[in-house]
Amino acid sequence: MFEWVAGLFSNDLAIDLGTANTLVYAKGRGILCSEPSVVAIADMNDGTSRVLAVGAEAKEMTGRTPGSIRAIRPIKDGVIADFDVTEAMLRYFIRRAHNRHRFVKPRIIICVPPCITSVEKRAVRESAVSAGAREVHLIEEPMAAAIGSGMNVTEPSGNMVVDVGGGTTDVAVISLAGIVTSSSVRVGGDKMDEAIIQYVKRKHNLLIGERTAEVIKITVGTATTNGATRTMEIKGRDLVAGIPKMVVLSSDEVRDALQEPIHQIIDSVIQTLERTPPELAADIVDRGIVLVGGGAQLRDFDKLLRTETKLPIVRAEDPFTAVVSGAGMALDSLELLGQITMKV
Repeated sequence: MFEWVAGLFSNDLAIDLGTANTLVYAKGRGILCSEPSVVAIADMNDGTSRVLAVGAEAKEMTGRTPGSIRAIRPIKDGVIADFDVTEAMLRYFIRRAHNRHRFVKPRIIICVPPCITSVEKRAVRESAVSAGAREVHLIEEPMAAAIGSGMNVTEPSGNMVVDVGGGTTDVAVISLAGIVTSSSVRVGGDKMDEAIIQYVKRKHNLLIGERTAEVIKITVGTATTNGATRTMEIKGRDLVAGIPKMVVLSSDEVRDALQEPIHQIIDSVIQTLERTPPELAADIVDRGIVLVGGGAQLRDFDKLLRTETKLPIVRAEDPFTAVVSGAGMALDSLELLGQITMKV
């Protein structure tokens, strides 16, 4: 009875639970928040721990915390790595969507990678229920991205989506509200950041943090040699002298650093195309490949993919929010939601 009453006063939510960022869509209100998937935990003297901050505030603490505080990313490679911290993070986002009200029981759609196992599905579902969800539906991220990009996923024609996220890149061919063939590689924005850290360490004997690597990727990162060379000053710790140091990094250097992760993503796209039935492959030649996800915003990535596949490449209007927007559209159509929900 309580759940039924609480459900009357709850907004249904769609959540893109990403490795790097979590986005929340509320029915009738649109995208309410987009924050890093980071939780700051303080270890207390009595052996317990408490949540200090979630989201942007917690990310500011990354790499700057004392020994008693840990900034944790509870989602690794698109799946839950820390159940309790994920539950705390989901509870924060649910309450934030309901103006901090405690007694809410919303229906929630959560977007997950298509490669997720049945054990991982149950972990996501149980985590959401523990955080206060009345009902939980799981849908695949490429399916949500296709809907959010304006595709009609229920018709008998092929649509191909490449979702470059923080922890994984999901490639899928969609037809008749189902995924015909797909592949996932655990390569995304995080691996790109890691590649930049290793390159700067090797080339300049400079140690930089994850946040600095992300800024480098966004500011001067590029996938091809085309266009003007950009430069930026970066600061870190000199590995030889052990003191802070500044160097100038060019976009050409960043392109070299990103070669391996980018080509792993391209290989995954080509492998998926090789497994695509011929009739659907013909549709993809006409319609092209749709690029979504935060990693898809890397400069000239669409041009490189077009060169490698010889197919039209369409970057979604807003690649970063395409997945959560599609899940939000599914919230508004129970018939569509019934067709695309994953079985747990």
